Amino acid sequence: MKAGRYIAGCGLLLALAVEADANPQSRALTLRAYDAAYNLDYAEAASLLEEALAADPNDAAAHRAMAVTAWLRIGFLRGSVTVDDYLGNVTKPNINMAPPPPEEAQRFQQHITKALQLAEAALRARPSDPDAHFAVGSVVGIQASYGATVEGKVLASFRSAKRAFDEHERVLDLAPHRKDAGLIVGTYRYIVAALSLPIRLMAYVAGFGGGRERGLRMIEEAASSAGETEVEAKFALLLLYNRERRFGDAMRIVQELQKRFPRNRLLWLEGGATLIRAQQFESAVAMLDDGLRKLENDKRERMFGELPLWRYKRGLANVRLGRTDAARADLAEALTGQAREWVRGRIHAELGRLAEQAGQREQARAQYRLALQLAERGNDPVGKHEAESLLRR
Repeated sequence: MKAGRYIAGCGLLLALAVEADANPQSRALTLRAYDAAYNLDYAEAASLLEEALAADPNDAAAHRAMAVTAWLRIGFLRGSVTVDDYLGNVTKPNINMAPPPPEEAQRFQQHITKALQLAEAALRARPSDPDAHFAVGSVVGIQASYGATVEGKVLASFRSAKRAFDEHERVLDLAPHRKDAGLIVGTYRYIVAALSLPIRLMAYVAGFGGGRERGLRMIEEAASSAGETEVEAKFALLLLYNRERRFGDAMRIVQELQKRFPRNRLLWLEGGATLIRAQQFESAVAMLDDGLRKLENDKRERMFGELPLWRYKRGLANVRLGRTDAARADLAEALTGQAREWVRGRIHAELGRLAEQAGQREQARAQYRLALQLAERGNDPVGKHEAESLLRR
């Protein structure tokens, strides 16, 4: 059960390829929609996909893209689209996660169901066609991740994840040059290798392959190819390079994505967070300053808890730099808005550090205890470990 949730809920497996034989107008509009979605222009993306489906109502790729756009916006509105959400070994859902907006959930289900119907029909007609296997694997991979991350349907998501893995391994058997199929296969291999031994054995019994280095290499090949999954593979690498503490490589990916999607201000947040993990605090503050200016001038909707997250990250960097007044101002401001539990917990941990540095030991302990409570409620193993360490110290 835990393996199923972890594997299906990784949140990386978007597999947003567009079939080569799609209607040319629909294909072009769908590709434009992906660019809009990755620039946080979700309304524009949905509008472009409506046009694509008007041009070709039976374009499985356009239906799949509409479902993915709904899923991305659900994550955005819930505040669960950052690298931090996937750095810990999370094996249970966040108990405080808000339910998805009904209209977006309905849009996802409507279009992912249609996409699967069309993809499976194409596979029945062409059972040896790698494109047909790729399309089915992409759809069920999306179903797996959505089911685990949004609905909490562990068992059903595990089965979909396994089918996605099998379909894309079949693509590689039929067409070894298809590096784009390596995104899903490589990601699952990496995840399985990172599981604890008992859970990893369960995954092997279920039919998943492992191999962290092999999996990472397959994702890197997908990211360096000119295939349709290039962008998705780069977003996957942003997370995995952070997990591997390869922060220089992670920043290279951030900079590439910033150039390609300049309206996605969250890429500056991710850049600042990566620099903090690399302990490059001056550079992190500069990156976060740039991002906060973008946020201030951006009149589009904000991610849930977005401003507190920005303020927390900059406050953390300023704590490490010894800029007490600037840090305190950022952290105090971060507590004034709605935020995820894990963010609030980590804010209190930093306020505890400031109190400890000022010799206020009882106040520091109180902040650390509150940080620990919020980390437990927010299902934040990284924050929980840190708060426990601070309390012991």
